[in-house]
Formats: sequence, structure tokens, C-alpha cells
Amino acid sequence: MATIRWPLTVRRVHKWLALFVGLQVLLWTLTGFYMVVVHIDTIHGDHLVKAVPVATIPTSGLIPPARVGAIGATEVRLQQRLGMPVWRVQTEDGVSAYDARTGARLSELTEAEVRRIAADLYSGDARIVRATRLTTPVQELGKRKPPYWQVEFAGWNRPTLYIAPLTGELVAKRHLLWRVFDFAWMLHIMDYDTRSDVNNPLLRVATWSAFAMAISGAWLLLWSFPKRKKKAKA
Repeated sequence: MATIRWPLTVRRVHKWLALFVGLQVLLWTLTGFYMVVVHIDTIHGDHLVKAVPVATIPTSGLIPPARVGAIGATEVRLQQRLGMPVWRVQTEDGVSAYDARTGARLSELTEAEVRRIAADLYSGDARIVRATRLTTPVQELGKRKPPYWQVEFAGWNRPTLYIAPLTGELVAKRHLLWRVFDFAWMLHIMDYDTRSDVNNPLLRVATWSAFAMAISGAWLLLWSFPKRKKKAKA
């Protein structure tokens, strides 16, 4: 029966594991470095919008939400749209908005109104490049369902605000550093589809392969020390 030459076997295993998962380990290092170096508040784009104080909305003279069909709704919220108090009603069929003073159902904001809202929210002084009403999902908004307005501003980092078409709410803020982070996150967790599954099979295989590569490398390192001592004595 042939004797297993463990050093040779482990070296081969280590080599093939390094070839298989070495690139991913490098990607883990580079993407992890980016995610640590760039502050998370910068990634979130907090600097893109002004710090707006919470507005106090007087409730006197407003109609109750029950009169606008809010019975059975999953969420009812009083908020402002261009300075006007509105009831935002969320149902299983979607979102609707009503004038809180008259009860009239509101239509969607016009492009001009959306541009005005975005310009008021934006903390910079760059001009608006384009405003587009989207009806199909975009990758950078994840699971958020359209429609929403995409308002892009001029600048190297392509600052973009997403505005809700009915209520004028800020849905999300995106820019180049966020998009780089999102791409780095995709590479880091190895979820090339939804970019959200941190426990997918591909990541598990790569993680255990990297662990085996590290263990085999550590074994080879420890095994090499006695061998060097014997050579020194000879």
C-alpha cells in the first residue's frame, strides 16, 4: 500500500484552492477596503439633501381620514405636498393621496412640480439635467416598486434624487460613490442577481474553500520549520 506523502498532497490542495478562490479573496480584500475607507454616511448620500426640520401640520379644519376612504387601509399618514396638507393612504392596491382640507383625490405631480421639489431638497447648486418618470424598476432602488421620478443633477458624481409621484416624498438618493459601493457589495457577497443574499450557495462554497486554503497554508508553514532546522544541523 502506497504511503501518502502529506506535504506533497497538502501543497497540491493548497495550490488548486488558491487557483480556484484566490481571485475572490483578492476581491474580498479590495471591496472590503473600499467599504471601510468611504464613510457610510457619504455612501448613503446624506450630504446631497438639506436637513429639513419636521414640519408641524395644524389639524384644525382638516377632514378625518375616514372620509377619504381610509377605512381598511394598511397605513394612513398626514403629510405635506408643496405646502398643502394631504392624507397619504396606503392600501393593498397601492398609494393614493387626498387634499386633507377638501377630501379631493389628488393626481400625480407634474414634471415642473417634481423639479421644484427636487431643487428644494438638493443641498448643492448644480442644475437639473433631466427628470424622468420611471414605470419599470431600476437596479439601484432594489425592491422599491415604481412609478417614481428620477431627477438627475449635473456633477461628476451624478447625484440623483428619486421622488414619489403622488406625494412628492424623497424615495431615495443615489450618486456615483453609492453605485461603486453597490457594485463592490455585489462582488463581496457574490450575489450577482439581487445583490442582497449574504448566504447564497456560491458565497458559502467560496468561503469554505478560502478557509481550507488558509488551513492548508498554515499547515505547510508549520511543517516547513522543522525541515529547515534539520538542514541547518546537517
